[in-house]
Amino acid sequence: MHRYVRSVISPGVIWSAVLLILTAGTLAEDWPHWRGLRRNDLSRETSGWSAGRWRIGKPAWTAQVGLGSTSPVVADGKLYVLGWDAGRDHLTCRDVKTGDRLWSISYACPKYGRHAVGDQGMYAGPTSTPEYDSETGYLYTLSTDGNLNCWDVHNRGRNVWSLNLYDKYQVRRRPKVGRRSRRDYGYTTSPRVYEDSLIVEVGSDAGNLVAFDKRTGKQQWTSQNKDPAGHTGGLVLIEVARRPCVAVLTLKNLVVTRVDSKDHGETVATYPWITDFGNNVVTPVVVGQDILITSAYNHMSMCRLHISSRSAKKVWETRVASGVCTPVIIRDAVYWAWRGVHCLDLATGNERWSGGTVGAPGSCIVTADERLVIWANRGELSLIETGDRSHGQYTELFKRSDLGRSEAWPHIVLAGGRLFCKDRNGNLACLRIQ
Repeated sequence: MHRYVRSVISPGVIWSAVLLILTAGTLAEDWPHWRGLRRNDLSRETSGWSAGRWRIGKPAWTAQVGLGSTSPVVADGKLYVLGWDAGRDHLTCRDVKTGDRLWSISYACPKYGRHAVGDQGMYAGPTSTPEYDSETGYLYTLSTDGNLNCWDVHNRGRNVWSLNLYDKYQVRRRPKVGRRSRRDYGYTTSPRVYEDSLIVEVGSDAGNLVAFDKRTGKQQWTSQNKDPAGHTGGLVLIEVARRPCVAVLTLKNLVVTRVDSKDHGETVATYPWITDFGNNVVTPVVVGQDILITSAYNHMSMCRLHISSRSAKKVWETRVASGVCTPVIIRDAVYWAWRGVHCLDLATGNERWSGGTVGAPGSCIVTADERLVIWANRGELSLIETGDRSHGQYTELFKRSDLGRSEAWPHIVLAGGRLFCKDRNGNLACLRIQ
């Protein structure tokens, strides 16, 4: 215990229906999870682009929130963000409108996970994005060193329960995979609330996945698969043969696991996917009963898999990739920002266009008016056309490059007409777009 101190309809069809509803205006919404309210980077808020202008001025407020590549989350007018400073992780609650700090909790934590190997000049502090549960008002955080905590945000961050994954499950350093030296970035994958469970990628001999009671922290079940944990941003739900499952890209495989009460933990399908350095960073993307996975290095490709109750079969594989940015799907296209901005045909895997100056750091959101908001490089914010308005080529509407001081690893957030842009050194800026 730690001492805490206060300081199967296609997505394109569904999205088209949503757009018809939203043509009259913007629907403000929260951003309570990794990749947003629906965990897919599709926002019901518009971009704010009007009459050939994007009316973004100076930040409404800025704050220093501590080292880390973790993203903020927004719920009920509050922003929650985890950062590291002076030997401690700090969880801070701020007012989204003013940036005022409402409360803060901290606990002792190393700058890197206890088994950390490689790339320490590129990251530090927490990477896993907090997970908010609206039913309980609990916020779940996971540190790079395996500190899993449940906080009651309606009671100024009171700690409800906590445990350390390394200590409880005797998790070892990730093994070397691929042809090049190993990497171990500690814990990176955001926990996932599903019904009464909190599902966590632990990567232990007990199971790659462990489900805990979200209210008490008591272990409920472990997965059949026992792969070491991967380095992705989050777990994703997928329904296979009418059974709820969760997909995760472990250090060695894409693994689909049942989460229904009858056979929770049972492996449904696996697909081998080993990446040099263990850099399988991109979160899998679900489209119906298919999954997109992508990695750079020895793969340098994107693959679409069809998941059945017995197997994962390749639909197509194409020689374009994302190394970090999780793709977002709208209508019949796939978009992402890594070594340029890319548009891919969902049905065939053929690249439609690419362009721009994005390097390795980057994340993206598609807005209700079907524009791509990108946060990249060392604080570069841009707005890009998608769909028919792009005219089959990269079409940049706006770019601004003065919002960060270090790599833009943390995912951009859009909530309540505000963009929240954070760099890995903890510089956070709030910009109004509505």
